[in-house]
Amino acid sequence: MSNSDLDDLAAELAEFAPPEKKRGRSPIEERVIAGFEEIQRFVEEHGRVPQHGEDRDIFERLYAVRLDRLRALPEWHALLEPLDHQRLLAGSPAAAGSANEAIDVDELASELADVSCDNDITVLRHVRGSAEKKAAEEIANREKCKDFDRFKPLFDQVQRELAAGFRETRPFRDDARIERGHWFILGGQKAYIAEEGEEFVADYGRKDRRLRVIFDNGTESMMLKRSVERALQKDEAGRRITDPVAGPLFASESEYGDLASGTIYVLRSKSQDAAITPHRDVLHKIGVTGGDVKSRIANAKLDPTFLLADVEVVATYNLANINRTKLENLIHRLFDPARLNIEIKDRFGNPVIPREWFLVPLFVIDEAVARIRDGSITGYVYDTKAAKLVMASN
Repeated sequence: MSNSDLDDLAAELAEFAPPEKKRGRSPIEERVIAGFEEIQRFVEEHGRVPQHGEDRDIFERLYAVRLDRLRALPEWHALLEPLDHQRLLAGSPAAAGSANEAIDVDELASELADVSCDNDITVLRHVRGSAEKKAAEEIANREKCKDFDRFKPLFDQVQRELAAGFRETRPFRDDARIERGHWFILGGQKAYIAEEGEEFVADYGRKDRRLRVIFDNGTESMMLKRSVERALQKDEAGRRITDPVAGPLFASESEYGDLASGTIYVLRSKSQDAAITPHRDVLHKIGVTGGDVKSRIANAKLDPTFLLADVEVVATYNLANINRTKLENLIHRLFDPARLNIEIKDRFGNPVIPREWFLVPLFVIDEAVARIRDGSITGYVYDTKAAKLVMASN
């Protein structure tokens, strides 16, 4: 019988053969494959195999543990080798020096996954004590802050100080201190370190302490200091909120070492425009210059910023060691409700809206500068009806 005849016969017989039963995977095999695929995704994303180490992300350490176990258990290689296009199983398990860490990380994985399958290589059972410790450190649950009313005014004040320029946000890596009273932005929320517990010695002989962290959404969490630090380092948008600007912004006399930063000037217009003359006594331009004020206003009558008219200087305040632009913006925001709304034509007939003129009495400007000087300006707003500074209502 020819080969072609044999092929035909085989095909005919195959029609009468019972269908081959497809062997399904067991739950443990599915979990092993899923765990291996997580390791593969990490390698694709980072271009390297996961590593052990206290400075590593908790999930990277978990993947390193899993990979070590898979490499050390040949009975799983037959299942995984067809999927191992990165040849991860060919490596050697980590040295015994990482054994303690590996156990701890796998304990945490066990509790986070809440897995009950027996013989799961991704799970280490009967280790509840250490797992609770690790889970509390890395995944601290938030709960409602029952006394948030105590803290809300602090959050409101910090927000006002940020808006006024008294505080700034800076990358956490520039200053990694974490202490009671410090403010941060973590996960897009303001976080306040309200309390700190007694210092103790944690894993690997490192010192740590428990912190009470209050968040601006009215929740709180008891987190380990090292956990807060790691969370801020991992959060690309994690920031420190600086303390309010310390010390006076102005001084009557410059001290040795002070840097001359410029001058705040308050001007009054000499314009005869019918829209300006009725308000001349309370209409003031507030600006900042790094040069000479007289030079700044020399050509006022040609400049629409100065209302195309000569001006007189009614007050000046010298600056030292201060950011001129931020301070000018602070004052302009403070008096924004009283900003003059007027449109004038420049020399070429183009419409211009001057932005630095305010309907504010000079004594209020003096008070504002005094409060900036002693730091008490925080929380004040300008009441246009009363023509005075008043405390903002929360």
